[in-house]
Amino acid sequence: MQTGKIGVSSENLFPIIKKFLYSDHDIFLREIVSNAVDATQKLKTLASKGEYKGEVGDAKVTVKLDKDAGTITVSDNGIGMTAEEVEKYINQIAFSGANEFLDKYKDDANAIIGHFGLGFYSSFMVSNRVEVITKSYKEDAKAVKWSCDGSPEFTLDEVEKEDVGTDIVMHVMEEEKGFLEDARISEILNKYCKFLPVPVIYGKKKEWKDGQQVDTAEDNQINDVAPAWTKTPADLKDEDYKNFYRQLYPMSDEPLFNIHLNVDYPFNLTGILYFPKIKNNFEVQKNKIQLYSNQVFVTDSVEGIVPEFLTLLHGVIDSPDIPLNVSRSYLQSDSNVKKISSHINKKVADRLSQIFKDNREDFESKWDDLKIFIEYGMLTEDKFYDRAMSFFLLKNTEGKYFTWEEYEKLVKDNQTDKDKNTIYLYTTNVEEQFTFVEEAKNKGYDVLILDDVLAPHLINKFEQKYTDKRFVRVDSDVVENLIKKEDNQKEEWSWEQKQELSPVFQAVCPENKDLQFIVDFQDLGETGSPMVITRNEFMRRMKDMSAAQGGMNIYGDLPESLNLVVNTSHPLVKKVLDAKDKKLGKKLEEVGTQLQVKKDEIAALEKAKEGKKDEEIPQADKEKLDGLNSELAKLEEAKREKLTDFGKSNKLAKQMVDLALLANGMLKGADLDKFVKRSVELIK
Repeated sequence: MQTGKIGVSSENLFPIIKKFLYSDHDIFLREIVSNAVDATQKLKTLASKGEYKGEVGDAKVTVKLDKDAGTITVSDNGIGMTAEEVEKYINQIAFSGANEFLDKYKDDANAIIGHFGLGFYSSFMVSNRVEVITKSYKEDAKAVKWSCDGSPEFTLDEVEKEDVGTDIVMHVMEEEKGFLEDARISEILNKYCKFLPVPVIYGKKKEWKDGQQVDTAEDNQINDVAPAWTKTPADLKDEDYKNFYRQLYPMSDEPLFNIHLNVDYPFNLTGILYFPKIKNNFEVQKNKIQLYSNQVFVTDSVEGIVPEFLTLLHGVIDSPDIPLNVSRSYLQSDSNVKKISSHINKKVADRLSQIFKDNREDFESKWDDLKIFIEYGMLTEDKFYDRAMSFFLLKNTEGKYFTWEEYEKLVKDNQTDKDKNTIYLYTTNVEEQFTFVEEAKNKGYDVLILDDVLAPHLINKFEQKYTDKRFVRVDSDVVENLIKKEDNQKEEWSWEQKQELSPVFQAVCPENKDLQFIVDFQDLGETGSPMVITRNEFMRRMKDMSAAQGGMNIYGDLPESLNLVVNTSHPLVKKVLDAKDKKLGKKLEEVGTQLQVKKDEIAALEKAKEGKKDEEIPQADKEKLDGLNSELAKLEEAKREKLTDFGKSNKLAKQMVDLALLANGMLKGADLDKFVKRSVELIK
């Protein structure tokens, strides 16, 4: 028997392994099984070169759980080790500067494993003793047994072992007894070892018999040794890709399509990425891409490893150039990972472009499920934006799809304003904005549908890039003003007329702290709507973006600003105007005369002040001016009260405002009930 100490110059390795190695102790089984797979593959390689004459046809790794003995055993029939190799690969971890390195990385021991291949020692996270029973493939090699209790002391003995290979026996410590449950081991193996290239056997397959699950005689192989991504695209059919997706995500809807990655220069990379159906609410899981290294699962948290927008994809990426055991910070700064990320970005864009060119009709049919992903990529990756412009589609209210260039040609002649800007009209909700959409279409305009959560951000990006193009929502103004072809030559009311009628309609606007109505007057023609409610494009867009960002924006706290546009040519508006003149004409004339007298007096006093310093103006004049201004304000307020009272009592004014609200889907509940009853009264 040989005894000794593991060759590390400090005893702080094992405490670090047990305490700091991984927050997730499950990883130990991945490490031990992966090592066993490596040993098995090495023996196959030696056999293929004629350096090993034994049988390798039944190569496999077996995991056994013995709950009574408190052990987990991982066995392989791989290359095995001699006593000298055990000494070299297990006992001698005396790498240069061990103490300093361990002290530096004691809180991030993933880095220790990643740099120095200490995966075997992860077994001590869950074990109070580990035994290695191994026999080398070399002729006349003696089997040996290595044993260690989690301290630097070990024993090494010769033992009897018939077959070439290695058994790792882990005696699970009391506080980790949860790993002695069958379900727990199955879960770990399924997570980390599902696609290892050598068969991994765990127990026997089960069948339902006499009301319970019983073991059969057939081995339970938990892994697919040749998953789809390891094959060449020429060897796979569409159904193979779909079956593999179901294998990865058994509860998910079928994907839209996939991209098969197969690169051998300047780095090795294989994988299959799937485009899932992404709903408009953008609530997606970003942990659906599984990262592998030589078919060993590494992580499904790939943010920072692949471009942000690609985290919306599902599937598998496998590269031996990605270290198996490293910290996230290392992965995110690794040059190979950055190259891989850039390549996948390009590959995704190229694949989308090819699908678009090969079968545009199919691409269009999937666009509504695909657009969020593409828009996200265009907003977050400039290189992807440039590539995506060739297949990015705009959809109009007729359900037709256009590339950017195609749509520009479609609308340029008819939708260019007097300032040479091409106007892209759009709706965010065809039903709610139906009236505005129809009016725009009746005028010969085309209207786009931009109804997803990323559309406001994408619109801003387009307008920044193309300064001669503007996006205007159809309900942001009356149809005559959406695309101004020339300066408006129609006669409009005077400022005094507008001021006099504004309180009448302001009085019947909804009282809501979250809504702010601004009354405006425009000549929309006798056949136009009597009133139209529009939303200021700039303010609405800022509020939309603020909402998308969680409201952390000054615009997010402002009430919604709406324009109530009164059609000065409409007979019903003129009817209200006539009723106002009939009921308030004389009173308003009297107030108007008094106002004019006050204004004339104020003007005279202001003129007398011209050219004088403040101390040169008589105090009496100052006091008189203050008094006149106060009287003027009271007269203005009295006039406004009369107009407001008239507006509140005028059913026709209220009816026209409610009609405008109804057209915008804003009349609900009790207000809608009152509108219906008032309509009946007015019809009688």
